[in-house]
Amino acid sequence: MEHQCIKFKVSGRVQGVGFRYHTAYFGLKNGVTGYAKNLWDGDVEVMVCGDKTQIAKMEAYLHQGPPSAKVESLLSEIVEFKSYKGFEIL
Repeated sequence: MEHQCIKFKVSGRVQGVGFRYHTAYFGLKNGVTGYAKNLWDGDVEVMVCGDKTQIAKMEAYLHQGPPSAKVESLLSEIVEFKSYKGFEIL
């Protein structure tokens, strides 16, 4: 299977609600690699690397997030593939 990386920018009530931790757990469970990090503007950046099926599952999850979050928008951008070890919280 062909692997790729997609960078997501998640906006809404996504900081201070466990969003990165839940995303990392879901990512590890789903077999993708990458990271989740808070941005200065209150959004969260999520890098997801894996096959198309895995990335689609992560994208569906990011539209919802954990119950404590309120996702208002989700932007995505295909980026150059990079190999990550696991799924980190930055």
